[in-house]
Amino acid sequence: MSAVSRWKTSLNRALAEHPGSTGEYSVYSAIEKQLSDATLACSVAFQLASIDPTGRNPHVRSHIFRDFIYSSSAGESLPLLVTTTDIRTPKVAQITSNPHVELAWWIDGTKEQYRISGVAHIVPEPNNSVYTQFLHATQSSSLATANASPESAIALLGKERFDWQAKRLEVFKTMSGHMRASWCRPIPGSPLPGGLEEAKKWPETVTAPSDEDSAEEKARKQKLWDLAYTNFALLVIDPVEVDYVTMEVVPNRRWRNTKNANGKWDEQEVVA
Repeated sequence: MSAVSRWKTSLNRALAEHPGSTGEYSVYSAIEKQLSDATLACSVAFQLASIDPTGRNPHVRSHIFRDFIYSSSAGESLPLLVTTTDIRTPKVAQITSNPHVELAWWIDGTKEQYRISGVAHIVPEPNNSVYTQFLHATQSSSLATANASPESAIALLGKERFDWQAKRLEVFKTMSGHMRASWCRPIPGSPLPGGLEEAKKWPETVTAPSDEDSAEEKARKQKLWDLAYTNFALLVIDPVEVDYVTMEVVPNRRWRNTKNANGKWDEQEVVA
């Protein structure tokens, strides 16, 4: 495989210099508790756009960067970006219908922008029908695009028998109790006739049962834990094109990176 690309090297540097941008889960807990560090929130969050099944209407929302995943054969040359979602959200239907997405990630500390286009995958629990579609992707040797069939990091991990359910559980366990509780609510975007008063009835936190809990409390906690985990899914993005701009220097510099059919990155500098 190719060496690590400029955009990934630059992103690694930006994340290392600004801990609020890293994949350390403790950072996310701080954001999930709504701490008021604007720079931290700006670094960790990116905007993800998808297209609805009609093919006409784009939809964008903020996501929290959770981690990178690499295959052992390709390493950092073919990174996967990991975030999370509720399996019941409209974006899941959008992505399963058309998996091509783009994210925009502004790192304020280094004055850099990364626009990453790629193929998105949803990793829910195995009993969910969406999981069958994901398994098909892991078993494909490549994912076709309009002009080429670049090597898929997802497929490489499939060959290596990567344990996606273990990864899903690992990420779920590192979420704050308040964040896990969000997956116990009614379907996101559905009507809320009771308004705020109805919302006050929802669980505020979800934690794993402990030996100190009574039998009744253990049962209550386990029920909420299972419900949250059932609705919890990983959203994994396999980059295909990256537009990287740095505004640290004047004039600004910009590079367009495209993954070719051999799974290597072609780079061209363009006008910023």
